[in-house]
Amino acid sequence: MSTDKPTSFDIAERAGVSQPTVSRALRGDRTVSEATRKRIEAIALQLNYKVDKNASSLRRGQTRTLALLFFEDPTSDDSGINPFFLSMLGSITRTCARRGYDLLVSTQQLSANWHVDYEDSRKADGIILLGYGDFETYRARIDQLVEQGTHFVRWGAVRSGEPGQPRATIGCDNIQGGRLAAEHLIAQGRTRIAFLGDASEHYPEYADRYRGLCLGMRDAGLSPDIGLQVDVAAFEHEGYVAAQRLIARGIAFDAIFAASDLIAVGAMRALADAGRQVPRDVAVIGFDDVPAAGLASPPLTTVAQDYGHAGSVLVDALVAQIAGNAAETRALPVRLVVRQST
Repeated sequence: MSTDKPTSFDIAERAGVSQPTVSRALRGDRTVSEATRKRIEAIALQLNYKVDKNASSLRRGQTRTLALLFFEDPTSDDSGINPFFLSMLGSITRTCARRGYDLLVSTQQLSANWHVDYEDSRKADGIILLGYGDFETYRARIDQLVEQGTHFVRWGAVRSGEPGQPRATIGCDNIQGGRLAAEHLIAQGRTRIAFLGDASEHYPEYADRYRGLCLGMRDAGLSPDIGLQVDVAAFEHEGYVAAQRLIARGIAFDAIFAASDLIAVGAMRALADAGRQVPRDVAVIGFDDVPAAGLASPPLTTVAQDYGHAGSVLVDALVAQIAGNAAETRALPVRLVVRQST
């Protein structure tokens, strides 16, 4: 016999109702009919399901606590957290304190049922989600949070008015960032610009950065070469391998725009190993402005996201949502930080 703890989803399946209906019934919500409530309570008793008092407190908005969920990434160190998101942590913590909230911090594996577990055992008034891996997999989890009525806000690609745009999304203006990279490289006389980053809808932020690069090139009368785009995720070793693949294609290029700083740092190592000097032979631009960007050799030109401001906006958007306001979607501005790599 299974020893797994029963969840409200198990009750919903047996009762033939939605999970939110189970939650309302078990907290005595009068919008659920008496017959349905009694049927749900009987199934809960049969399964030995215990109502989490913290969850009930959350629904009444009484915890004055927010939860921050980092999703594990394959980093080169033991943190498992993208350094860009770590940079937000201080701002998120300070803003929570100013707003009178405590903060719970947790790391989650994308393969785990965090979208279910949170509903049954949460101890906060809402959650902040940072990181997501493959967006096509992640989207279904977000849709479930919406269905459950969970208060949440996430960092990600902002595409206002686009069907399927997850609500409560805060992000940077990735398209403008791509344009800034293109304009700067073209002003330096570069015309064969490669892009390292997965430009598919599995990574919509990267896709928008590539879109901005292409728009900036076309505005200058240049045609982007699809042969100079290499799919890659987020980290230094992957950037190194992607740059090796780019070089092996034998297509001329004089600049690289990388979808993240860590990809750019890895690419610069691959260029050095291939005997190409940065920026004499190839100019390189990253994205994010993580601390490693300024420490790279040479120091990396990058499109900077204001992670301090981003952290405070995430908290404020979630607190407003908890107070009953509409979920916010907002794109924050970016800026170009010029260093020696270009």
